[in-house]
Amino acid sequence: MVYVTQEQAGKNLLPAAKYGEISVLLPSDFQVGFSAGQVTSFLNLKLSNFSDADYLVLIGDPVIIGIATAVAAKWNNGKVKLLKWDKQEKTYYVVSINLYEKGDLDATKPTF
Repeated sequence: MVYVTQEQAGKNLLPAAKYGEISVLLPSDFQVGFSAGQVTSFLNLKLSNFSDADYLVLIGDPVIIGIATAVAAKWNNGKVKLLKWDKQEKTYYVVSINLYEKGDLDATKPTF
């Protein structure tokens, strides 16, 4: 399943469909406002089956993006796969995140 955080008019999501069925979590006109509790509860329900087989496409309100990413990671033991759009190649690339991964990298000195 490919979960899109928020509907975006004019955004062609067809290239993301090669990773799975598209499921838009929230409409484009949805606003979080000053209380994120309701959207957090809703996204917990919608993403409760998020697994290693699923992806997030991060579009829309940055608060919704943050909540959706945190909720997906919660349901999948800290792991989330994101689809990142490459404008030049006109395709999505997978970016994998594991919040609990322990490695040799010195996190105080990231290399870019």
